[in-house]
Amino acid sequence: MNKENNKVILLHKQTFKSFLVDRSKDFHSNFGMIKKEQLENAKPGDILKTNTNKELIVINPEFSDLYDKIKRRAQIIPKKDIGLILANTLIGKDDICIDAGSGTGALAIALARYCKKVFSLDIREDHQEIAKSNAEFLGIKNIEFLIGDIYDANFVASKLKGIKASLLTLDVPEPWQAIDTAKAVLKTGGFIAVYTPTIIQNAEFLNELRNHEEFIHIKTVNVMEQQWEIEGRKIRPKSWSIYHSGFISLARKIR
Repeated sequence: MNKENNKVILLHKQTFKSFLVDRSKDFHSNFGMIKKEQLENAKPGDILKTNTNKELIVINPEFSDLYDKIKRRAQIIPKKDIGLILANTLIGKDDICIDAGSGTGALAIALARYCKKVFSLDIREDHQEIAKSNAEFLGIKNIEFLIGDIYDANFVASKLKGIKASLLTLDVPEPWQAIDTAKAVLKTGGFIAVYTPTIIQNAEFLNELRNHEEFIHIKTVNVMEQQWEIEGRKIRPKSWSIYHSGFISLARKIR
């Protein structure tokens, strides 16, 4: 249970739809209503029936459940793409990361679970207020949110005060304009991960990166997630899956 000890997840087994529920209030959804008296006495693993006879399973909220419920405004980078960045950079507890384009904080929060500290930059204060709220909701304390321009190398370097980062993530419209910043703030051996909705933006970044001998391009990928339906001998791809979300380019500073 979360720190307030009054939240539970209600999970609909057939659809995997989940709800973060306050035990002290009646629960209402398209599956029906459950009275607060039922919720107050429920234990993990219990099955509660709504007034329309739909069954919902009670579970304690884990971090992943709470993460899925964060406030969203801009489109966030999916977990499948975050996983690729983490798997290829293997950042750890001694690493500093810079996240440019905070949005609503999803990527910064995921990085903060693994590294020592994240500096998260955005030029929009309204986005960062949501990001801060989401980090607080999830109990993440090792993110420093900054209002500023990742394209301004001097500004970013001044905020790090000589600290060199292991990873710079760029979820910004013109990532090629942040290459000078990457030179200034990444340690030798550090990574850049560029996430863009179009391959044209990624190509612009890579074509400019090749003019800078300090970096090498590792790879450009998009992650296609195909889910499968398995029930007895009925085995086939599901009709809906997350096929494409964005393009990721990984580069490394070599000098």
